Amino acid sequence: MPSDRLSPTHYVAPLKDAVVEVDAVRVDEKPSNLWRDAWIDIRRRPTFWVTAVVVVIIIAMALMPTLFTQVPPNNDCQLSNSNGGPTAGHPLGFTFQGCDIWSRIVWGAQTSLLVGLLATIIGSVVGVVVGALAGFYGGWLDSVLSRVGDIFFSIPYILAAIVVMSVFSQNRTPLVLALAIGGFAWASTARVIRAEVLRVRQADFVMASRALGLSRFRTLLAHVFPNALAPVIVVSTITLGAAISAEATLSFLGVGLGSSTMSWGLDISAAQASLRVAPMALIYPSIALTVTVLAFIILGELLRDALDPKARARR
Repeated sequence: MPSDRLSPTHYVAPLKDAVVEVDAVRVDEKPSNLWRDAWIDIRRRPTFWVTAVVVVIIIAMALMPTLFTQVPPNNDCQLSNSNGGPTAGHPLGFTFQGCDIWSRIVWGAQTSLLVGLLATIIGSVVGVVVGALAGFYGGWLDSVLSRVGDIFFSIPYILAAIVVMSVFSQNRTPLVLALAIGGFAWASTARVIRAEVLRVRQADFVMASRALGLSRFRTLLAHVFPNALAPVIVVSTITLGAAISAEATLSFLGVGLGSSTMSWGLDISAAQASLRVAPMALIYPSIALTVTVLAFIILGELLRDALDPKARARR
């Protein structure tokens, strides 16, 4: 038997017809990073766009209320319209004092968002400073700051704000109310940033920064803090909704802003006296408060999922 019948036949393509693929970096594509991946993920979710539209409308109402109503919230109150129903130019009717409900809701967004934003900024700044220092330096400083944070974390900030606003009853301004809320709500932010700094400080670029001669404080500011900022944005978004709810709660209890200020909490408190005869005067500001708080909380939850690679991988 000839030997060529026993050996298998191999076909080798000519070199000119062969296509050789080599791994290469595609320079025409933008480099991937945490924020870009988060944006690509979150923009595919319909819930984000619905929530974003609601948040934009609320911000627009707070910044430019005259675009939504031309009726003064307090100066156009007439007792003849007390608990009246909707009329032309007054789509939601009137309060017990004869004030336009829609106008008070629009102008109340300004107060609620201002107090919530100030309280969130105060709580975030204090929490970031305390958490970053405790997580990066460790040792006795971490022990002291962590115990201080535990003390503030154990105090209900609503109760603490009631005490503060009762002491400063003659100065019930949005800034004082924001200080009362944010000054006791920073402990949760401090815990989050401390845990993130503890994770980031083990990275190789932090070690390289120290090897190049940068001081620990400069390393914290230039390298550790920027890479630990993402969870703070998520927590701040959720805290903003909680601060708006806290402002309404304090105003409802009578220890928040003064009666001359537009506030959803004040309107809810004033409308409970005529709940049986005119329930919509209470329901409308309650809906506005609920939608606003829910929008910011949902937005924070969506940001948390988008910035978490593990959560993105599970979807």
